[in-house]
Amino acid sequence: MSTRFTDVIGENDQTRARHEHLESLRQLVGNVYPNKFERSRVVDSGREDTITAMAEKFRGFEPTSVDGARPTPEAIEEANQQLNKIVVRLAGRIASPPRVMGKAAFLHLSDGVSRLQIYIRKADVRAVNNDTRALIEEEGKGWELLELLDHGDFIGTEGYLFITKTGELSVHVESLQFLAKALLPLPDKMHGIHDPEIRQRQRYADLIAGSLKLERDNGELTPREVFERRSEIIREMRRFLEADGYVEVETPMLTPKATGAAARPFKTHHNALDIDLYARIAPELYLKRLLVGGFEKIYELNRNFRNEGIDRVHNPEFTMLEFYWSYADVNQMMDLCEEMLQANVVKVLGTTQLRYGEHELDFAKPFERLTMREGIREYGSPGPADSNLDSLSGARLAELFEATVEHTLVQPTFITDFPKPLSPLSKASPSDPSVAERFELFIAGMECANGFSELNDPKEQYDRFNDQMTQRERGDEEAMVMDEDYIRALSYGMPPAAGIGIGIDRFVMLLTNRPSIRDVILFPHMRPTRKVEVTGEATEEEA
Repeated sequence: MSTRFTDVIGENDQTRARHEHLESLRQLVGNVYPNKFERSRVVDSGREDTITAMAEKFRGFEPTSVDGARPTPEAIEEANQQLNKIVVRLAGRIASPPRVMGKAAFLHLSDGVSRLQIYIRKADVRAVNNDTRALIEEEGKGWELLELLDHGDFIGTEGYLFITKTGELSVHVESLQFLAKALLPLPDKMHGIHDPEIRQRQRYADLIAGSLKLERDNGELTPREVFERRSEIIREMRRFLEADGYVEVETPMLTPKATGAAARPFKTHHNALDIDLYARIAPELYLKRLLVGGFEKIYELNRNFRNEGIDRVHNPEFTMLEFYWSYADVNQMMDLCEEMLQANVVKVLGTTQLRYGEHELDFAKPFERLTMREGIREYGSPGPADSNLDSLSGARLAELFEATVEHTLVQPTFITDFPKPLSPLSKASPSDPSVAERFELFIAGMECANGFSELNDPKEQYDRFNDQMTQRERGDEEAMVMDEDYIRALSYGMPPAAGIGIGIDRFVMLLTNRPSIRDVILFPHMRPTRKVEVTGEATEEEA
């Protein structure tokens, strides 16, 4: 049995009233979902006017008031002599229910960032017929349209700018066009949405709530600002790398082998080729094929997919920045990583200091560099059986580090000298063949980057893959598989090189002070077992 529309959105007094308003609007203006609305180009002749652009351009005309008193009539008149000549066409979401005062009304429009007040007077406003795009000549139809509007609807307006008696920049509306109906009531504009599950499942509602929220803690970002900052972080990483001569490339997201990292993959089947394919767990081996082919500096901003657990810092689908530098080694890559992240923090935040949860992070200082054993000695708590660190197996050393050290690394810290068996794609250290020339960067207890000197000896790489295959046969589902074509590529010769993968989502968490990776991914993966409503708390689990 198919689901009814009202079952999907819910049915109550508010939704029924909004449906009734929509049907009345259909009778009044015809098409209640018109295809477009042409906005003016007053602020910049090359682009349409937004509410934000209009507010930034003309809010300076608002007279200053003293001790909260209203501006003088003379100051308002002086501003209006200039503003009344400016006719604008603006569109947006109704961000506040109309305040009707006799034969006039005030309401605010929002473009998701800023608000602008509009003023509608019954004697002046006319409605637009959406079928003919002409003004409805019959008197009173503009006011009738206003009375059918709900909080959250989209409307288009045309009118002139002016300053109200209270000193607020506004638009005196002369024509009103209906654009789209909000059939669901909007979230609480005072407090937003508190339930994190609703915010993450229904990001559209989270974004709306953030744009309407009036109460905000000092420095708190709206959901939109979080994702705008994410965009800025990525843009600055691209700019940094391209200024250093790196070329952006793209590699396959569906691959015949799940290679490039130790992780469980997602598997699918290609019908036409009749082969199994895997959502990539890392692009590393494809990127290094390009080093073989002659590229010297390359990077990819890529989506990776790993069929693993979900928690505060893990999502099955996540974003990585991977880049490779021919003729460099692990130490040069650490230097470049540090320089890039420091520059990014300064460019995006305007400072080298940032707060993450209860921690104050300092990106101005050189990042601390410790070997894994030094990290355990300085920050860890090995038991009696582990007191002789030099005698521990690589697996036990890594296990001890993860359990007792990782969470203590608050300030940016590079951990080096990983056990070679845990790093099958990395070169061994020339001074100690038992460790790999590899590092991981930890910030606020999170692994944020992983890099190493790339193994380019095809025979040794073949042997390492064979060791991994032996581990798979013993039950390790995350061990790597043999990639014969990659061995063939290395056999053509790959220059010495360093590579790195930086976790974009975790770095964004740091620069937006968000505790969960789900807060910085627009649409994170979640178990579809709870029915949630924007207007209330999550209900009990469904079968």
